[in-house]
Amino acid sequence: MIREAVCITNKLGLHARAAARLVRLASRYHSTIMLAREGTSQEIDSKSILGVLMLAATEGTRLLVSIDGPDESEAAQAIRALVESGFGEED
Repeated sequence: MIREAVCITNKLGLHARAAARLVRLASRYHSTIMLAREGTSQEIDSKSILGVLMLAATEGTRLLVSIDGPDESEAAQAIRALVESGFGEED
């Protein structure tokens, strides 16, 4: 199992378009990928668009990512890269 924190850096936060990109990416992997806002115990499935949107992650929010499964390393790298790129959006 891999657990790490990522920080939302894009100005619009984890809005609908960014959330959809995250869900599409997570859905490519067989591993279970869970997300939680830092400081909370509520985890959501990153393959659920409604769950991801319910995180209400604005710029600066730290998310805890927990990944467990056969392709967890690849999934962790891809999710980290997506978040660090600001979900591919211009500033």
